[in-house]
Amino acid sequence: MAFDFDLFVIGAGSGGVRAARFAAGFGARVAVAESRYLGGTCVNVGCVPKKLLVYGAHYSEDFEQAHGFGWSVDEPRFDWPTLIANKNREIERLNGIYRNLLVNSGVTLLEAHARIKDPHTVEVDGKSYTAAHILVATGGWPQVPDIPGKEHAITSNEAFFLKALPRRVLVVGGGYIAVEFASIFNGMGAQTTQVYRGPLFLRGFDQAVREHLRDELVKKGIDLKFDADVARIDKRADGTLAATLKDGSVIETDCVFYATGRRPMLDNLGLENTGVKLDEKGFIAVDDEYRTSEPSILALGDVIGRVPLTPVALAEGMAVARRLFRPEEYRKVDYKLIPTAVFSLPNIGTVGMTTEEARAAGHKIKLFESRFRPMKLTLTGSQEKTLMKLIVDADTDKVLGVHMVGPEAGEIVQGIAIALKAGATKRVFDDTIGIHPTAAEEFVTLRTPVAD
Repeated sequence: MAFDFDLFVIGAGSGGVRAARFAAGFGARVAVAESRYLGGTCVNVGCVPKKLLVYGAHYSEDFEQAHGFGWSVDEPRFDWPTLIANKNREIERLNGIYRNLLVNSGVTLLEAHARIKDPHTVEVDGKSYTAAHILVATGGWPQVPDIPGKEHAITSNEAFFLKALPRRVLVVGGGYIAVEFASIFNGMGAQTTQVYRGPLFLRGFDQAVREHLRDELVKKGIDLKFDADVARIDKRADGTLAATLKDGSVIETDCVFYATGRRPMLDNLGLENTGVKLDEKGFIAVDDEYRTSEPSILALGDVIGRVPLTPVALAEGMAVARRLFRPEEYRKVDYKLIPTAVFSLPNIGTVGMTTEEARAAGHKIKLFESRFRPMKLTLTGSQEKTLMKLIVDADTDKVLGVHMVGPEAGEIVQGIAIALKAGATKRVFDDTIGIHPTAAEEFVTLRTPVAD
């Protein structure tokens, strides 16, 4: 059968665009359909605008700390609409770049909703297109629990477009997005409360990292409430909100921001017209090469619920393009030692095993930790401390995990991730000469294990 395209990609986010561009570069006939915005969650309502807001939130501390270095500044004033307008302009620029990347690669771009009609046919704007392979890369979507008053809550989708900065914000959740937005709102001057149903946020991160960040956020004035959850949200006549917790206490606020999980975006996708199966959590089930239970249909990125990180989706997109159209260059994505950052204030950077994971895996370990006040803060009144931690296999000397909480943690840990990927031992760290004076040099000067 002759197909209109060799590959039809549904979704122009990070993974879909990467797969489409490189497949086209390998000589395939490729189409991409996107009904919402080019660049997906990351570019539009995720990592890019969030990082811009994090930068904006940090200026309040920068102004305050400048006095210690002899700078006198007038009372700083923050204007939320200016930040949002500038952010929107930058996102529009990036949308254009993504459009050019696709079109200049020879990809047919269809900016409309796509629905799968059968295993080889996709309908867009009433027109049908056939393809040898269909790739679903539709991403995820935030969800709010079904509680009374849920319509009064917002998610990250809406937070990036608020007309004004709320005076009081209640953040609900304990993952990346929740702690990041708690830092953003707090840094910009909003009275911020964070509620999480578990005993401590960032489940899955190293315990020392979680506890250190908790202590630092409390120092910054964020009201953290653990082992708590919202039972209902009521809107008052004056427009303010009252969030009633399950213990009966009430939090008065102007904004309830939910970051309690994301679901796969499968709305009106037409999967019922195929043999594609979902896993127990509702994500598209795929094998190690991103094939679904329908041979002609593949899926990657957040919609498969594996590792919801932009660089991972990029790697998956590249793997799909190579396997289909340049098999001699194909290699599987390695999900081990994936570095990641949480852009809370202070930042978290981490790669490799946590202490808890290393012990559970049977490793006899040595722990090296350092907690110190960064040099930049020594002339200021800030009492923020940085945490750096190495987890080392006591038998092989191999470094199993690296964790940091502090300024530019993501930037520092990215380079260290290469060392771990190469199998670096603690001796390699010890034999590496540091750059002085930097915070990063602490990772190569840790000499004495902490007491277990």
